[in-house]
Amino acid sequence: MEALKGVRILDMTHVQAGPTCSQLLAWLGADVIKVENPVGDATRGQLRDVPGADSLYFTMLNCNKRSITVNMKSDEGKQVFTDLLATCDIIMENFGPGVLDRFGFSWERIHGINPKIVMGSIKGFGSSGPYADFKAYENVAQAMGGAMSTTGVPDGPPYVTGAQIGDSGTGLHLAIGLLAALRQAERTGQGQYVEVAMMDGVMNLCRVKFRDHQRLTRGDLPEYSVPTYQDMGEVPRAGNDSGGGQLGNAIHCKPHGANDWLYIVVQEAVWEDLARRIGPEVHVPGLAADPRFASIGERRKNQQLMWTLINKFAEKYNKRELMEILNALDVPCGPIMSTEDLAGDEHVRGRDMWVELDHPQRGKWWNVGMPIKLSASPAVIQRSPTLGEHTDEILHEVLHYSKEKISSLKSAGAFSLPPKKAA
Repeated sequence: MEALKGVRILDMTHVQAGPTCSQLLAWLGADVIKVENPVGDATRGQLRDVPGADSLYFTMLNCNKRSITVNMKSDEGKQVFTDLLATCDIIMENFGPGVLDRFGFSWERIHGINPKIVMGSIKGFGSSGPYADFKAYENVAQAMGGAMSTTGVPDGPPYVTGAQIGDSGTGLHLAIGLLAALRQAERTGQGQYVEVAMMDGVMNLCRVKFRDHQRLTRGDLPEYSVPTYQDMGEVPRAGNDSGGGQLGNAIHCKPHGANDWLYIVVQEAVWEDLARRIGPEVHVPGLAADPRFASIGERRKNQQLMWTLINKFAEKYNKRELMEILNALDVPCGPIMSTEDLAGDEHVRGRDMWVELDHPQRGKWWNVGMPIKLSASPAVIQRSPTLGEHTDEILHEVLHYSKEKISSLKSAGAFSLPPKKAA
């Protein structure tokens, strides 16, 4: 049995943040009904790589869902939407502020139609505060949530991360909130409104940096490779420093290409064995006994020299060879994996994290798999729906409309754009 079997979700989200959440819930077994306007989610045609086919942007975020088109500007479409609300456990949206209200469906009205329903909303900055009406975007959320100011090198510009922590990260936060609210609704019979702001989500993912922000009021940050001092204020950018109590950094390996790097963490427990291994090859045979590196405190003071020695050792090996050497010494490490590396990696394939699917428009394609592994209810990943593919099915199976009623609603324009007026 699927973990969320029997849970029905009315998904009005689009682009990335909301669809990330609803796709995960669909993979957990929820029946996710994606409600689209007759034109469809904007990402169906965005960055399209196969003419006439839904883009990878859409297909990779909308698997295991059913699609129905509803014209929310028509009275008939609004009635269909109302009937769907009555059958669902959760409704999700990530429209701009006030959009659903203008359609006539405020949270108060939705709650009145179905008192047990849980409503999830993703906003850029939430529904309160001076930023509430501002537009957000992935990189804007990273900028305003603290991620960019702490990413990069000290003398360079701030950088965004390649991971979509603003969009997909917010979707993950929403999934947690929805499942918690759903559990409460099952106990009390009352749903609630769940709001997640992109800026808030990024701040939560930057928690370690806010730890360091407070530590700076009492002293420096000795594990940082860049100079810090008490009361300096903001946490600095520190390149590839580990950010933890142990020293860590990326080491360049042969043949010294763009991704020929291995990330290494030098723990207290492994230093002596590591020093014995690398010392002779870098012409420092007594490295394990060198007082400059005898303790974590001394290694922090002299970390630039320590990394220079480790880099010198790494010149002879590629990242996989170096990883094998260090794993034998129990040194935590991992190669910088490119997208090409990951797409062909045996470990990734074995964990079903790179999954091949078939689509009626685009043919064979690949999707990132389900990262949450449930032993009794593993996810079965299915392709994304074409626009409106399940409209009749949902009207018949979920709302129990007759063929005659469905035909009448179609004629009235409940599921399509009105015909263009002649010039």
